Amino acid sequence: MWHPYTQMKEWKNFDVITKGDGMWLVDSKGNRLLDGVASMWCNVWGHSKKELVNAMIKQTKKLQHSSLFNLTNDQAELLAEKLVKISPGMNKVFYSDDGSTAMEIAVKIAFQYWQNIGIKNKTKFVTLENGYHGDTIGSMSIGYVPHFFAKFKNLLFPVIKTPTPHKYRMPKGFTFNEYQEYCLERIEKVFVKNNDLAAFVMESGAQIAGGMIIYPSEFQKKISQLCRKNNVLFILDEIATGFGRLGSFIEYQSQKSIPDIVSYGKMLTGGYLPLATTLTSQKIYDSFLGKYNEMRHFFHGHTFTGNPLSCATALANLNLYEKNDLISKNRTKIRQFERRTDEISNLSLVGDVRHKGMLMAIELVSNKNKKTPIAPDKKIHQKIFVEAKKHKIYLRTLGHIVMIVPPLAISAKELDFLLDGTIDIIKKVTKEL
Repeated sequence: MWHPYTQMKEWKNFDVITKGDGMWLVDSKGNRLLDGVASMWCNVWGHSKKELVNAMIKQTKKLQHSSLFNLTNDQAELLAEKLVKISPGMNKVFYSDDGSTAMEIAVKIAFQYWQNIGIKNKTKFVTLENGYHGDTIGSMSIGYVPHFFAKFKNLLFPVIKTPTPHKYRMPKGFTFNEYQEYCLERIEKVFVKNNDLAAFVMESGAQIAGGMIIYPSEFQKKISQLCRKNNVLFILDEIATGFGRLGSFIEYQSQKSIPDIVSYGKMLTGGYLPLATTLTSQKIYDSFLGKYNEMRHFFHGHTFTGNPLSCATALANLNLYEKNDLISKNRTKIRQFERRTDEISNLSLVGDVRHKGMLMAIELVSNKNKKTPIAPDKKIHQKIFVEAKKHKIYLRTLGHIVMIVPPLAISAKELDFLLDGTIDIIKKVTKEL
């Protein structure tokens, strides 16, 4: 088997996970690992949550899959109603299987929208530097992280990129407020200079895979206002940031920035089954209506679009959010993160700690004054992973950045175990280096 984002030559074998038990993963030898990355940032309730498993079993007995091509199913219909209800300004739902695809769909919808209303020249996209939107060709184009995608550059379509207000790594000569204003001015200049822009695309609330860069207050709101002012569609990616990861259920609502198009994924099913969605406003949807021979309809679809098993699981998951008042209850755990920030920052290998909601990024550097990232030949990613296993924790880094992304429903005791363990792991790795 060929593993994702993994240099296979580095690893002789991998632990075989055979069971999930609450917040823990259990391997074939009976070893337990606390799931410190929420199984790639998607798990909400931990593993083997009874209500979600029962919803899956119940639906499996009735209908496992049925195409949405000229048919529908009750679970897809019910979930679409639910998503529209909780998503201000959104009216229609297009289903897919994963976040990359959901963003490809968002790009294609935005591109075709302008064609459908007779404005043929609006074909270009603007994005923030360092944003990440997935690993397919279109999503790599709009979310170009050079460290990941430089080898594929010639495959990608051109995109206009504007700077991101990164407090830790901003150019010299700016205060952070000045740099934020500079970033907004650059976006506005691009909008004024170009009359052929289809959409502006950004992650909602923070950039995650690009290194956990948290936007300053009002930044996202001001971009949405610039889009409205300049007749540019506003596309948000809430695949990793929505459903409570950053502390808000619908992140764009807390950012006061209603999009034209938004994508959800990851935690939509609680992390139990693949499912993603792309939601649009009524205005966008209406532009695709017309006679068949006008060819205005959306030429996109997948075999498992609107899979009833996934949709039933997502419905059960969203009901659990409400029943357990999860977002409100997590405020205590968010403060638990905050209380440990200074302690982590003072570690000799730590250059910066970035935290929002139920997510923390710890940037490791070889020189604090120069902010020098630890070189790839130090294999920090491997050292952290191996040391974390010794501490009964599953952690995976983004290069030299340690990401703590637990299941949202983790207990206070388990979160302390994770934070204590991460601090000790970094100390142990520091000695090794």
